[in-house]
Amino acid sequence: MQAVTIKEVAQRAGVSLKTVSRVINREASVRQDTREKVQRAIDALGYRPNLSARSLRSTHSYAIGLVYDNPNAHYVISMQDGVLSACRERGYGLQIHPCDSDSPTLAQELVALVRRSRLAGLVLAPPMSEQAELIAALKAQKIAFVRIIAARTDPEDGSPCVWVDDRDAAYAITEHLIQLGHARIGFLWGDPHHRSSPERYQGYADALKDYGLPLNKKLVLPGRYAFDDGFRGARKLLALKEPPTAIFGSNDEIAAGVLAAARSAGLDVPWDLSIAGFEDNPFSKQAWPALTTARQSTSEIGRHAALRLITALHQPEDGSAPIANEGFVPELVVRGSTAPPRKG
Repeated sequence: MQAVTIKEVAQRAGVSLKTVSRVINREASVRQDTREKVQRAIDALGYRPNLSARSLRSTHSYAIGLVYDNPNAHYVISMQDGVLSACRERGYGLQIHPCDSDSPTLAQELVALVRRSRLAGLVLAPPMSEQAELIAALKAQKIAFVRIIAARTDPEDGSPCVWVDDRDAAYAITEHLIQLGHARIGFLWGDPHHRSSPERYQGYADALKDYGLPLNKKLVLPGRYAFDDGFRGARKLLALKEPPTAIFGSNDEIAAGVLAAARSAGLDVPWDLSIAGFEDNPFSKQAWPALTTARQSTSEIGRHAALRLITALHQPEDGSAPIANEGFVPELVVRGSTAPPRKG
């Protein structure tokens, strides 16, 4: 069966080829009644734009890339789903590009990716989005991008981004534990090269300070965003002469490791030990007891990042007001893994 052409759509709608193209590209200059008329023709004929051919015919590419380096499968899948939904909404293709964030040739790799695949721009997930040298290199090569970063506001360099306020969310989790009556709260770091790790630690430290509790360095351990690090870290904390009554893991995988360590030590969670995580991964609800955490909509963050990039790609270079960046604050979710400490 021969594919429907844009010319057939234009004939059915009674408009020019250029008007159909503007509707497909979501250009704001098209009147609403015209847009609806063209869309009815597209739906009736079952027209599907060929993104590759469209990019070849045009000086503008209709595909973007998602660049990430994260071992957390749930995070990666949720991010892909969010970015892909925005691409489908705006008529763009998506190329997924996992990479090594520690590679000394990462900048050259990404520039080559954009040139070779004719990408219009990149969505940069952490930790690449937080590497100043990489950002500078992409700017120098005039590569369009949007960053997903852990921050409380826009970056100082003014680059386009979607920021996530991990610090305030971590403060809320620690405050919840303090208000339950916990004074000895352990903290397990995630990967130090992810900016989310120091941001979450700072939220923890700020809450202790505001409530007049000492920051005990013995209760803070380095690690990675991994189950095994949560298990090992919890075993070390629980072996202290004065162990914590609550442990805050920097993500849900760490918290799940803490839960396993508590079980292996014969502790009753949450009465002997309260446990909190971060991000609200699926297993945070499936664990027993379910984990108190901070709900972070990774899919929505990815979707908004992609829309931010695509909108900027279509903004005229005429000195128009810059597009505002967006921010997210993960929401505290209280579940069965936290409770007041056992008396005595």
